Amino acid sequence: MNFISMNLVTMMYLIASVCFIQALKGLSSPGTARTGNAFGMSGMAIAFVTTIALILKLRAEATAAGTAGGMGLALVAVGVIVGGGIGAVLAKKVEMTKMPELVAAMHSLIGLAAVCIAVAAVSEPHAFGIAAVGEALPFGNRIELFIGTFVGAITFSGSVIAFGKLSGKYKFRLFQGAPVSFAGQHMLNLALAIVMVGLGLAFCFAGGTEPAWTPFLIMTAIAFVLGVLIIIPIGGADMPVVVSMLNSYSGWAAAGIGFSLNNAMLIIAGSLVGSSGAILSYIMCKAMNRSFFNVILGGFGGAPAEAGGGGAKEQRPVKSGSADDAAFIMANAESVIIVPGYGLAVARAQHSLKELVEKLTHKGVSVKYAIHPVAGRMPGHMNVLLAEAEVPYDQVFEMEDINGEFGQTDVVLILGANDVVNPAAKDPKSPIAGMPILEAYKAKSIIVNKRSMASGYAGLDNELFYQANTMMVFGDAKKVIEDMVKAVE
Repeated sequence: MNFISMNLVTMMYLIASVCFIQALKGLSSPGTARTGNAFGMSGMAIAFVTTIALILKLRAEATAAGTAGGMGLALVAVGVIVGGGIGAVLAKKVEMTKMPELVAAMHSLIGLAAVCIAVAAVSEPHAFGIAAVGEALPFGNRIELFIGTFVGAITFSGSVIAFGKLSGKYKFRLFQGAPVSFAGQHMLNLALAIVMVGLGLAFCFAGGTEPAWTPFLIMTAIAFVLGVLIIIPIGGADMPVVVSMLNSYSGWAAAGIGFSLNNAMLIIAGSLVGSSGAILSYIMCKAMNRSFFNVILGGFGGAPAEAGGGGAKEQRPVKSGSADDAAFIMANAESVIIVPGYGLAVARAQHSLKELVEKLTHKGVSVKYAIHPVAGRMPGHMNVLLAEAEVPYDQVFEMEDINGEFGQTDVVLILGANDVVNPAAKDPKSPIAGMPILEAYKAKSIIVNKRSMASGYAGLDNELFYQANTMMVFGDAKKVIEDMVKAVE
């Protein structure tokens, strides 16, 4: 492996980094998303092969010097085979409805990997080339390991809680969609954060050649607890922002460890993930009328859910109809806007919806899709759902681009969306006051498909359902849409 020089490794990592940057650029638009994915996969393949080649080179040098261990390559091979196999199976089998919790689970693994690498680096810094055998960890590396460890630990435990909330399968209270809060919660978080930072600094300033394990391990344990505490008070309606923020955390954890290991690839890739996740979180906070700093501190999401929780709700009359009625209204309209929501994803009805749109378009109806930034359970959930059904990109419009058209639209078809179309956001006294919404309430006719009158994750009644020009069509989205297709024919 002598032909592999460090200059070549650096150049290959640089090429991989350029691929990652191009991937982010491509993923910024549905039309270039496939190209972006191709760049991302190419960059990761280059980084992976280069890293393996570097390991083999270092292994050969260690063997020649008589210092090579026995299990290094075997463990790397096992990790590659097991991790690659799991990834391949998940990529093939995961459904769109399961994608949000899968993303949260992957974030947790990145955070845990950062913690494990940090522990290994503190234990044997010479194995990573950080310090010679018998020498103390340099102060700068201690700072980097401290930051990478606590960010990684918070990312891991916070992502596990997010996974449970998104999945909705577990009865454990911490995994419920509703916020979990208690008196003095924020003060406890602040106290733990101060203690965590204090212990981290104690680890950094400790003298001697032996690492200060006690403050380091306690600091890590507190970080794991903090990850849980900052996510549990967040309600289900705000989970898309949480997923985005945890994505950012995982990137910064990787970047911090990259500095410790002097690995340019980890630094660049982690920084790209961290910064892009933070920017996306900020954009989504604006879409939810939330404070960006409250997201970071885990202090948002409680008010909406509390507003709608508990107690029996007054039964109010609504106008309901059948799929045939809805199909008749849409077939005789000139313009239709479709608002997809999580209910559409749960029913896996995106392909049937595309067929319905094709039938309506054939009849001369102008059809567009309106996407709210936080519709679904993760950033871009609805865009990916429609892309999976190969919906033409020129039919899909973001909220700011289409909101001005609702007032001139004949029919709005809402499929499984709730909070993102709730006119209560226009009421200054509402818990979601100021949240930008899709202004579907302005349309001439509104058709809403839901399984029931249950409120959305924000826990609020939707005044849109009770408007005189609204017709509710109850039932599974896929079955309802399929019946609409038959009726349009």
